[in-house]
Amino acid sequence: MPRVGVEESLSNITSALREKGYDVIELKQESDVQGCECCVVTGIDSNVMGMSDTSIQGPVIEANGLSADEVCRQVEQRMGK
Repeated sequence: MPRVGVEESLSNITSALREKGYDVIELKQESDVQGCECCVVTGIDSNVMGMSDTSIQGPVIEANGLSADEVCRQVEQRMGK
């Protein structure tokens, strides 16, 4: 199953993705994204000061304002499932 990195504070999304069989890694620091095919972040502090430096080549999903089910659907769509 694909490895998905999820920001540490999004425990409901972590649980939902694990129930669907994804290998979920909690993102606590930048190096945690290594090996992840997709990441889910809160989006609260993204693009601070207009700068964006990503450490992952795959899709990054902002969970701000989305339910766990909506995030799971986005992960599935972007991962081609």
